[in-house]
Amino acid sequence: MKPIVVDSLRKSFGKKVALRNVSFEVDRSEIFGLIGPNGAGKTTTLRILATILSPDGGDAWIMGHSVRDEADEVRRNMTYLPEDAGVYRHITGYEFLKIMADVYGKGTEHVERGAKISGLGSALKNAMGSYSKGMKRRILLASVLMVEPKVVILDEPTSGLDVLHAVHVRNAIKDYVKGNGASAIISSHNMLEVEYLCDRVAFINNGEIIAEGRPRELKEECGCSNLEEVFANLIRR
Repeated sequence: MKPIVVDSLRKSFGKKVALRNVSFEVDRSEIFGLIGPNGAGKTTTLRILATILSPDGGDAWIMGHSVRDEADEVRRNMTYLPEDAGVYRHITGYEFLKIMADVYGKGTEHVERGAKISGLGSALKNAMGSYSKGMKRRILLASVLMVEPKVVILDEPTSGLDVLHAVHVRNAIKDYVKGNGASAIISSHNMLEVEYLCDRVAFINNGEIIAEGRPRELKEECGCSNLEEVFANLIRR
């Protein structure tokens, strides 16, 4: 079985249908992008994969474990970084990494790996309340990658970041996945980011996957120069 298998996920919130039979698979050493407008179902899908929400129908498997029936096993193989994750303002970056390593039962070598991934250098000695948004995102990303998960789920990993911080985050994701044979799913509104990071993408709209493939192939099929044009063409059909 592939590291990530999603089969016919359905989810509603009252009368609002959030997901309609969403299915896709992700290979080892692959970064998979889930892209679409606000309210399309991206975050709902990621939260189900992270075992925060339960699906109304269908199932998904992380490293062969069902998100419906084996949530504890899923969490042992996966880390999740939500878009709105915050930091503890009154502890240092290094203290935060140590706490997160302890949560996952990891040692000092993982803390040092997290420090390196963050690229924050001496700023790790400072309280995180003094960090910029980009610095906070970098240390949060480091905390989920340093524990060496087999699957990484990232919701809008560079949202609101300036160019330098965004580049660091993207490179850290790519280096981790390709260097460790892991699998990643990211959601993003940034189509340039998606083209740079993702091996394959799925467009989601109104809770449904409307197209899936490699960025270059999707652009060629639609005769478009970028993924924004591809998505616009798909919506107009």
